[in-house]
Amino acid sequence: MHKLIVRLVVCISAFIGILAPSDTQAAGSALKELRIDYSEYNQLSLVLKKFGWLEKEFKKEKLQVRWVHSAGSHESLKELTSGKIDFASTSALPCVLCRAEGHPVKPVYTFSHPEWVTLLVSRDSPINSIKELKGKKIAVTPDSDPYVFLLQALQAEGLQKSDVEIIPLQLNEGRIALEKQEVDAWAGTDPYSSACQMETGSRAIYRNTSFNNYGLLNTTDSFEEKNPEVVNRVVRAYEKVRKWAIRHPDELALIYADESGVSLPIARLILSRVDFSQPIPDNGDLKGLKDSAPILVQERMVENSSLVDTVIHQFIDPVVRKVN
Repeated sequence: MHKLIVRLVVCISAFIGILAPSDTQAAGSALKELRIDYSEYNQLSLVLKKFGWLEKEFKKEKLQVRWVHSAGSHESLKELTSGKIDFASTSALPCVLCRAEGHPVKPVYTFSHPEWVTLLVSRDSPINSIKELKGKKIAVTPDSDPYVFLLQALQAEGLQKSDVEIIPLQLNEGRIALEKQEVDAWAGTDPYSSACQMETGSRAIYRNTSFNNYGLLNTTDSFEEKNPEVVNRVVRAYEKVRKWAIRHPDELALIYADESGVSLPIARLILSRVDFSQPIPDNGDLKGLKDSAPILVQERMVENSSLVDTVIHQFIDPVVRKVN
């Protein structure tokens, strides 16, 4: 059977290139439990968990798979860097920030290109554009993907942060504030934003996929150094479920709705904005991350733009993996 060579965006890891096969097998055999997260924002993880494909993959070695729920990127990265899980699902920006802070986070796979964030107003709002938000209240979660998205959107339309009143709220609180018209707009993310649109008729006044970064499956430098073949096999399992998801969109929606607890119409709306076709970030993805660097510095989320560029270049140094 021919094997498809898939280039995955990861940090520099020369160790893998020189590791002998016997060492690889020994490292993998020492592992007794594989701890991997699943989350509503990583639909492929829900399918992988439901079908038990990882359990089947490691059945021969009697390697137990333990699934750990993640509520968001920051929680997932905290679990990963503290050693509580071996694989974490995140969006790209928190991963860049985590690496910039000195944590040995290592992306090994791109699970999707979703439209995470949308800028919404209430159904009856007279506002139809970002420029009309000058002097208005906007709800957003601080130091998050929606927050960076909002600042980029404002700048793209000629406004500054000081031109609006930012109301710091968590996602569910932001949705409630918008529906109660306590704020004029809300930078929300799925599943909250799609549910808000379908259930209350809120309207999107700004969408920009270039300001939405992609979803990454991450491990740590040390885990991959010790277990490179395990990482390869997890990636192959993700490739299998990614291809399945593209071929079975209706079944994917059913599983997503069932596992996440959202209604089937909302699940379909969310999935209509998720691209599973590209397991490797392209130049546009990387440019999007680099373009956010000035805002990250401005908001003191990183020390300087060059640090962001350095981390991103580490991410794009390719390691070749073989996928059946």
